[in-house]
Amino acid sequence: MSSDLISADLKRVLRELKLSPMLQTLPERLTLARQKSLPYEAFLELVLSDEAQRRTHLTLRTRAKRAQLNPTMVADAWDETANVTFDHRLWADLQTLRFMEEHHNVLILGPVGVGKSFMANALAYIACRRGKTALMLRTEKLLKQLRAGRLDHTYDQEMRRLMSVDLLVLDDFGIDQLTADESRDLYEIIFERHRSGSTIATSNRDPDEWLATMTDPLRAQSAIDRFKNAAYELVIEGESYRKRQKPQWRSPDAQ
Repeated sequence: MSSDLISADLKRVLRELKLSPMLQTLPERLTLARQKSLPYEAFLELVLSDEAQRRTHLTLRTRAKRAQLNPTMVADAWDETANVTFDHRLWADLQTLRFMEEHHNVLILGPVGVGKSFMANALAYIACRRGKTALMLRTEKLLKQLRAGRLDHTYDQEMRRLMSVDLLVLDDFGIDQLTADESRDLYEIIFERHRSGSTIATSNRDPDEWLATMTDPLRAQSAIDRFKNAAYELVIEGESYRKRQKPQWRSPDAQ
């Protein structure tokens, strides 16, 4: 059934109620209602459910975009045949987000390429799907933004954003040697979020090795102790997961 058959008056009312997107599915729902002789209330429930689902998906996409997440790195897309090992029971429990209810952290450890960022992104995506706010950044990029914030007077605003999200993901944590300002920034973030929000850190270094990257040993010890003792540790070992994401060229003749 063409949308042209929907009356102009109905289209106008839908626009006034900000329900114009319903026109995308309304024609086929009208056809179905006539074919099945649906009662009025069943038809109304059907079209309103379509709109509710559309809004839910739109909200999720918006929230995930603000969180700077990769929409392809979700739990359902994880390749179970990957040659990596980790505690599957812990991974299943983390996906319930129980750690967020307790304001606990997650530390995902492992060598380069085993899927640490994928799993962190997947957990943040679940959080967005459940109405939580999240933000995922490479630690180097986060520190660079704070450094720029000191110059353009947006530092306080940026720090408030980092403190206010329900779930903060610090990707590739503890890799680079930090300056005094960077060490202080990470200390403030970890200290202020302790027991008030949840943080996920991915790293290919053990937390004990992080000490050497921070300028102030006292602040470093305090921050790492707070984070580590409030964190679940998911250790991943095995071959690089990225090999499975590598595009494969196929000759047109082979298709």
